[in-house]
Amino acid sequence: MILLIGIATSQKRPSQGGGSAPAAAPGQSEAGEPLDLSRRTADDPTALGRVDAPVVMIEYADYRCPFCGLFSRDTLPTLVDKYVESGDLRIEWRDLPVFGEQSFSAAVAGRAAGEQSKFWEFNKAVFAEAPERGHIDLTEERLIQLAEAAGVPDLEKFKTDLDSEELSAAVEKDAQEAASLGATGTPTFLVNGVPLIGAQPLAAFEQVIDGELERAGQG
Repeated sequence: MILLIGIATSQKRPSQGGGSAPAAAPGQSEAGEPLDLSRRTADDPTALGRVDAPVVMIEYADYRCPFCGLFSRDTLPTLVDKYVESGDLRIEWRDLPVFGEQSFSAAVAGRAAGEQSKFWEFNKAVFAEAPERGHIDLTEERLIQLAEAAGVPDLEKFKTDLDSEELSAAVEKDAQEAASLGATGTPTFLVNGVPLIGAQPLAAFEQVIDGELERAGQG
């Protein structure tokens, strides 16, 4: 199902996934503190929220992952309304294609939509159709249809970008980052370095985000 190997937090910040890890575990600094993997890149089409938000939640996800679909439909909208809109939270997407070639192609397609400022619209369109079990079939034809549904204005450019080496490299970079942490399943979240594994209930995200806001003096 959903696995995360080797990501741990400081003992002062308990993981929702349970268990503990040695101070030198991947995902931590040598001092045992969570690593800050946020990019905070201005105008990043794959991110939501202010660049200087006190809390950054990184999501490692696969477009063919049913649990990622559940998060997108059931939890993400509330987090955006409650925390992103207020400037307290920034959400940064990371591609972690684990369900084969279609997953990788879909990840590139998401970035192709992002080239035309429609990343999150495409993201929503895909996950709106994701089944609760099993994996959505994302052929190239279907990806183009979803891009059109998401309002991508230049479909010819979108089709060309599906073969972009640059966008493929960006997907691979995200996957390599996840691998360096030991993340092998989706969805995997890091909230200011605190791991949350799987399609957790909304309350689990709220608890960690509120805790991080309090630590930042924003609570």
